[in-house]
Amino acid sequence: MTRGLRAYAVLLVIGAAWGISAPLIKIAVAAGHRPVAIVFWQSILATVVLGLVLAVTGQMRTLPRDAPHLRLYAVVGLCGMALPSWASYTATSFLPSGVVLIVISLVPVFALPLALVLGTERLVLRRVLGVAVGALAMALLMGPEASLPAPGLWVWVLVAALAPFFYAIEGAYVFGSTARGAGPFQMLWAGYVVSILTSAPLVWLDHAPLVPASGFGVAGLGFLLSGLLGIGAYGGYLWLLRRTGSVFGAQVTYTVTGMGVVWAMLLLGERYSAWVWAALALLFLGLFLVQPRAADVQSAAQEGADVRV
Repeated sequence: MTRGLRAYAVLLVIGAAWGISAPLIKIAVAAGHRPVAIVFWQSILATVVLGLVLAVTGQMRTLPRDAPHLRLYAVVGLCGMALPSWASYTATSFLPSGVVLIVISLVPVFALPLALVLGTERLVLRRVLGVAVGALAMALLMGPEASLPAPGLWVWVLVAALAPFFYAIEGAYVFGSTARGAGPFQMLWAGYVVSILTSAPLVWLDHAPLVPASGFGVAGLGFLLSGLLGIGAYGGYLWLLRRTGSVFGAQVTYTVTGMGVVWAMLLLGERYSAWVWAALALLFLGLFLVQPRAADVQSAAQEGADVRV
Protein backbone atom coordinates (compact mmCIF):
# COMPACT_ATOMS: atom_id res chain seq x y z
CA MET A 1 0.00 0.00 0.00
CA THR A 2 1.44 3.38 -1.01
CA ARG A 3 1.83 6.15 1.52
CA GLY A 4 -1.07 8.08 -0.02
CA LEU A 5 -3.44 5.10 0.06
CA ARG A 6 -2.42 4.34 3.65
CA ALA A 7 -3.24 7.92 4.66
CA TYR A 8 -6.68 7.71 3.05
CA ALA A 9 -7.30 4.34 4.72
CA VAL A 10 -6.46 5.86 8.13
CA LEU A 11 -8.74 8.79 7.31
CA LEU A 12 -11.61 6.39 6.62
CA VAL A 13 -10.98 4.36 9.79
CA ILE A 14 -10.92 7.54 11.90
CA GLY A 15 -14.19 8.65 10.32
CA ALA A 16 -15.80 5.28 11.03
CA ALA A 17 -14.63 5.31 14.67
CA TRP A 18 -15.77 8.85 15.41
CA GLY A 19 -18.87 8.65 13.21
CA ILE A 20 -20.42 5.72 15.05
CA SER A 21 -20.72 7.78 18.23
CA ALA A 22 -24.01 9.55 17.41
CA PRO A 23 -25.96 6.36 16.52
CA LEU A 24 -24.68 4.61 19.66
CA ILE A 25 -25.65 7.60 21.79
CA LYS A 26 -29.14 7.61 20.26
CA ILE A 27 -29.52 3.92 21.09
CA ALA A 28 -28.42 4.59 24.67
CA VAL A 29 -30.81 7.52 25.11
CA ALA A 30 -33.69 5.45 23.73
CA ALA A 31 -32.82 2.76 26.31
CA GLY A 32 -33.25 5.24 29.17
CA HIS A 33 -29.73 6.64 29.66
CA ARG A 34 -29.84 10.38 30.35
CA PRO A 35 -27.51 12.65 28.29
CA VAL A 36 -25.76 14.15 31.36
CA ALA A 37 -25.18 10.65 32.79
CA ILE A 38 -23.64 9.55 29.48
CA VAL A 39 -21.28 12.54 29.58
CA PHE A 40 -20.33 11.62 33.15
CA TRP A 41 -19.61 7.94 32.37
CA GLN A 42 -17.66 8.73 29.20
CA SER A 43 -15.57 11.28 31.10
CA ILE A 44 -14.82 8.73 33.84
CA LEU A 45 -13.77 6.12 31.27
CA ALA A 46 -11.58 8.54 29.31
CA THR A 47 -9.94 9.83 32.49
CA VAL A 48 -9.02 6.29 33.57
CA VAL A 49 -7.75 5.18 30.14
CA LEU A 50 -5.80 8.35 29.41
CA GLY A 51 -4.52 8.44 33.00
CA LEU A 52 -3.02 4.97 32.55
CA VAL A 53 -1.39 6.06 29.29
CA LEU A 54 0.10 9.16 30.93
CA ALA A 55 1.29 7.16 33.96
CA VAL A 56 2.98 4.50 31.82
CA THR A 57 4.67 7.07 29.58
CA GLY A 58 5.74 9.29 32.48
CA GLN A 59 3.69 12.25 31.26
CA MET A 60 1.59 12.42 34.41
CA ARG A 61 4.61 13.63 36.40
CA THR A 62 5.31 16.39 33.90
CA LEU A 63 1.71 17.63 33.64
CA PRO A 64 1.86 21.45 33.86
CA ARG A 65 -0.13 22.79 36.82
CA ASP A 66 0.42 26.56 36.65
CA ALA A 67 -2.49 29.01 36.40
CA PRO A 68 -2.49 29.46 32.58
CA HIS A 69 -2.60 25.69 32.08
CA LEU A 70 -5.35 25.26 34.68
CA ARG A 71 -7.42 27.84 32.80
CA LEU A 72 -6.70 25.99 29.56
CA TYR A 73 -7.85 22.69 31.06
CA ALA A 74 -11.03 24.34 32.33
CA VAL A 75 -11.94 25.69 28.88
CA VAL A 76 -11.13 22.37 27.17
CA GLY A 77 -13.21 20.45 29.72
CA LEU A 78 -16.17 22.83 29.61
CA CYS A 79 -16.30 24.02 25.99
CA GLY A 80 -14.63 21.03 24.35
CA MET A 81 -16.21 18.16 26.29
CA ALA A 82 -18.97 18.59 28.87
CA LEU A 83 -21.16 21.33 27.34
CA PRO A 84 -21.03 20.33 23.64
CA SER A 85 -21.53 16.67 24.53
CA TRP A 86 -24.56 17.53 26.65
CA ALA A 87 -26.01 19.68 23.83
CA SER A 88 -25.48 17.10 21.08
CA TYR A 89 -26.65 14.14 23.19
CA THR A 90 -29.79 16.03 24.22
CA ALA A 91 -30.56 16.95 20.60
CA THR A 92 -30.02 13.31 19.61
CA SER A 93 -32.95 12.42 21.86
CA PHE A 94 -35.28 14.23 19.45
CA LEU A 95 -33.54 14.36 16.07
CA PRO A 96 -32.17 11.71 13.69
CA SER A 97 -28.52 11.14 14.56
CA GLY A 98 -27.51 11.90 10.97
CA VAL A 99 -28.99 15.39 11.25
CA VAL A 100 -27.15 15.99 14.53
CA LEU A 101 -23.88 14.89 12.89
CA ILE A 102 -24.37 17.37 10.06
CA VAL A 103 -24.96 20.20 12.54
CA ILE A 104 -21.96 19.30 14.70
CA SER A 105 -19.72 19.33 11.62
CA LEU A 106 -20.40 23.05 11.21
CA VAL A 107 -17.57 23.93 13.62
CA PRO A 108 -15.64 25.94 10.97
CA VAL A 109 -18.80 27.94 10.23
CA PHE A 110 -18.74 29.17 13.84
CA ALA A 111 -14.96 29.21 14.23
CA LEU A 112 -14.07 31.45 11.30
CA PRO A 113 -16.29 34.43 12.25
CA LEU A 114 -15.00 34.17 15.83
CA ALA A 115 -11.41 34.14 14.58
CA LEU A 116 -12.08 37.17 12.39
CA VAL A 117 -13.51 39.08 15.37
CA LEU A 118 -10.49 38.15 17.49
CA GLY A 119 -8.09 39.08 14.68
CA THR A 120 -6.44 35.64 14.50
CA GLU A 121 -7.58 35.10 10.88
CA ARG A 122 -7.51 37.42 7.90
CA LEU A 123 -10.57 38.07 5.76
CA VAL A 124 -10.62 35.80 2.71
CA LEU A 125 -13.72 35.97 0.49
CA ARG A 126 -13.54 32.27 -0.40
CA ARG A 127 -13.72 31.24 3.26
CA VAL A 128 -16.44 33.75 4.14
CA LEU A 129 -18.49 32.25 1.29
CA GLY A 130 -17.93 28.85 2.91
CA VAL A 131 -19.44 30.17 6.16
CA ALA A 132 -22.49 31.42 4.24
CA VAL A 133 -22.93 28.06 2.51
CA GLY A 134 -22.64 26.24 5.86
CA ALA A 135 -25.26 28.54 7.38
CA LEU A 136 -27.56 27.75 4.46
CA ALA A 137 -27.08 24.03 5.15
CA MET A 138 -28.26 24.55 8.72
CA ALA A 139 -31.22 26.61 7.52
CA LEU A 140 -32.30 23.73 5.28
CA LEU A 141 -32.28 21.39 8.27
CA MET A 142 -34.55 23.76 10.19
CA GLY A 143 -37.07 24.23 7.36
CA PRO A 144 -40.51 22.57 7.45
CA GLU A 145 -39.56 20.52 4.38
CA ALA A 146 -36.62 18.84 6.15
CA SER A 147 -38.82 15.87 7.15
CA LEU A 148 -37.89 15.93 10.83
CA PRO A 149 -39.75 13.34 12.95
CA ALA A 150 -42.40 15.88 14.07
CA PRO A 151 -43.32 19.55 13.58
CA GLY A 152 -41.54 21.96 15.87
CA LEU A 153 -38.43 19.83 16.31
CA TRP A 154 -36.39 22.44 14.43
CA VAL A 155 -35.66 24.04 17.81
CA TRP A 156 -33.49 21.01 18.66
CA VAL A 157 -31.36 21.83 15.62
CA LEU A 158 -30.48 25.04 17.48
CA VAL A 159 -29.66 23.01 20.60
CA ALA A 160 -27.40 20.76 18.51
CA ALA A 161 -25.76 23.90 17.10
CA LEU A 162 -24.55 24.76 20.61
CA ALA A 163 -22.00 21.94 20.21
CA PRO A 164 -20.06 23.46 17.27
CA PHE A 165 -20.43 26.88 18.92
CA PHE A 166 -18.72 25.63 22.09
CA TYR A 167 -16.08 23.80 20.02
CA ALA A 168 -15.34 27.05 18.20
CA ILE A 169 -14.87 28.88 21.52
CA GLU A 170 -12.53 26.13 22.70
CA GLY A 171 -10.50 26.31 19.48
CA ALA A 172 -10.16 30.07 19.71
CA TYR A 173 -9.01 29.89 23.33
CA VAL A 174 -6.53 27.08 22.71
CA PHE A 175 -5.10 29.01 19.75
CA GLY A 176 -4.60 32.20 21.77
CA SER A 177 -3.56 30.62 25.07
CA THR A 178 -0.03 31.20 26.33
CA ALA A 179 -0.09 27.76 27.97
CA ARG A 180 1.98 25.67 25.57
CA GLY A 181 3.62 23.15 27.88
CA ALA A 182 0.93 20.44 27.90
CA GLY A 183 0.94 17.68 25.31
CA PRO A 184 -2.32 16.75 23.54
CA PHE A 185 -3.07 13.72 25.71
CA GLN A 186 -2.16 15.61 28.89
CA MET A 187 -4.57 18.36 27.86
CA LEU A 188 -7.26 15.79 27.06
CA TRP A 189 -6.86 14.02 30.40
CA ALA A 190 -7.08 17.24 32.39
CA GLY A 191 -10.05 18.33 30.29
CA TYR A 192 -11.89 15.10 31.07
CA VAL A 193 -11.25 15.65 34.79
CA VAL A 194 -12.95 19.05 34.44
CA SER A 195 -15.75 17.35 32.49
CA ILE A 196 -16.33 14.98 35.42
CA LEU A 197 -16.45 17.89 37.85
CA THR A 198 -18.92 19.68 35.55
CA SER A 199 -21.19 16.78 34.65
CA ALA A 200 -21.49 15.40 38.21
CA PRO A 201 -23.48 18.40 39.55
CA LEU A 202 -25.51 18.46 36.29
CA VAL A 203 -26.48 14.85 36.93
CA TRP A 204 -27.61 15.84 40.43
CA LEU A 205 -29.52 18.93 39.25
CA ASP A 206 -31.21 16.92 36.48
CA HIS A 207 -32.12 14.15 38.94
CA ALA A 208 -30.71 11.80 36.33
CA PRO A 209 -29.98 8.25 37.48
CA LEU A 210 -26.45 7.14 36.68
CA VAL A 211 -27.95 3.80 35.69
CA PRO A 212 -31.53 3.61 34.33
CA ALA A 213 -34.11 1.33 35.91
CA SER A 214 -33.64 -1.14 33.07
CA GLY A 215 -29.95 -1.50 33.94
CA PHE A 216 -26.76 -0.49 32.18
CA GLY A 217 -27.30 -3.02 29.40
CA VAL A 218 -25.83 -3.36 25.94
CA ALA A 219 -26.78 0.25 25.16
CA GLY A 220 -24.58 1.46 28.03
CA LEU A 221 -21.68 -0.62 26.81
CA GLY A 222 -22.26 0.89 23.37
CA PHE A 223 -21.69 4.49 24.45
CA LEU A 224 -18.67 3.44 26.52
CA LEU A 225 -17.31 1.73 23.39
CA SER A 226 -17.88 4.94 21.44
CA GLY A 227 -15.81 6.77 24.06
CA LEU A 228 -12.93 4.33 23.65
CA LEU A 229 -13.18 4.55 19.87
CA GLY A 230 -13.06 8.33 20.19
CA ILE A 231 -9.77 8.17 22.11
CA GLY A 232 -8.32 5.80 19.50
CA ALA A 233 -9.57 8.01 16.68
CA TYR A 234 -7.91 11.04 18.28
CA GLY A 235 -4.62 9.17 18.43
CA GLY A 236 -5.01 8.26 14.76
CA TYR A 237 -5.79 11.87 13.94
CA LEU A 238 -2.57 13.03 15.60
CA TRP A 239 -0.66 10.38 13.62
CA LEU A 240 -2.29 11.67 10.43
CA LEU A 241 -1.47 15.31 11.19
CA ARG A 242 2.21 14.54 11.79
CA ARG A 243 2.55 12.66 8.50
CA THR A 244 0.24 14.51 6.12
CA GLY A 245 -0.18 18.04 7.52
CA SER A 246 -3.19 20.02 8.72
CA VAL A 247 -4.83 20.54 5.32
CA PHE A 248 -5.08 16.82 4.56
CA GLY A 249 -5.96 16.05 8.18
CA ALA A 250 -8.84 18.54 8.04
CA GLN A 251 -10.61 16.16 5.66
CA VAL A 252 -11.44 14.00 8.69
CA THR A 253 -14.56 16.16 9.05
CA TYR A 254 -15.91 14.75 5.79
CA THR A 255 -15.27 11.14 6.75
CA VAL A 256 -16.70 11.53 10.27
CA THR A 257 -19.93 13.04 8.93
CA GLY A 258 -20.18 10.70 5.96
CA MET A 259 -19.48 7.54 7.96
CA GLY A 260 -21.76 8.74 10.75
CA VAL A 261 -24.66 9.03 8.30
CA VAL A 262 -23.84 5.56 6.94
CA TRP A 263 -23.74 4.10 10.48
CA ALA A 264 -27.09 5.74 11.28
CA MET A 265 -28.65 4.17 8.20
CA LEU A 266 -27.20 0.74 9.00
CA LEU A 267 -27.76 0.65 12.77
CA LEU A 268 -30.91 2.73 13.13
CA GLY A 269 -32.54 2.39 9.74
CA GLU A 270 -32.61 6.17 9.35
CA ARG A 271 -33.67 7.53 5.97
CA TYR A 272 -33.47 11.18 5.00
CA SER A 273 -35.42 13.54 2.77
CA ALA A 274 -33.89 15.26 -0.23
CA TRP A 275 -33.58 18.40 1.93
CA VAL A 276 -31.27 16.65 4.38
CA TRP A 277 -29.12 15.29 1.55
CA ALA A 278 -28.99 18.79 0.08
CA ALA A 279 -27.89 20.13 3.47
CA LEU A 280 -25.15 17.47 3.60
CA ALA A 281 -23.94 18.46 0.13
CA LEU A 282 -23.91 22.13 1.13
CA LEU A 283 -22.03 21.24 4.32
CA PHE A 284 -19.28 19.52 2.35
CA LEU A 285 -19.08 22.47 -0.05
CA GLY A 286 -18.92 24.93 2.84
CA LEU A 287 -16.19 22.93 4.58
CA PHE A 288 -14.19 22.80 1.35
CA LEU A 289 -14.40 26.58 1.01
CA VAL A 290 -13.69 27.35 4.67
CA GLN A 291 -10.64 25.09 5.04
CA PRO A 292 -7.30 26.83 4.49
CA ARG A 293 -5.44 25.82 1.35
CA ALA A 294 -1.93 24.37 1.51
CA ALA A 295 -0.46 27.70 0.39
CA ASP A 296 -2.27 29.49 3.22
CA VAL A 297 -0.93 27.02 5.80
CA GLN A 298 2.64 27.33 4.48
CA SER A 299 2.42 31.12 4.51
CA ALA A 300 1.07 31.15 8.06
CA ALA A 301 3.80 28.77 9.19
CA GLN A 302 6.45 31.07 7.75
CA GLU A 303 4.93 33.94 9.70
CA GLY A 304 5.01 31.86 12.90
CA ALA A 305 1.26 31.34 13.02
CA ASP A 306 -0.74 28.16 13.49
CA VAL A 307 -3.76 27.80 11.19
CA ARG A 308 -6.38 25.91 13.19
CA VAL A 309 -9.68 27.02 11.62
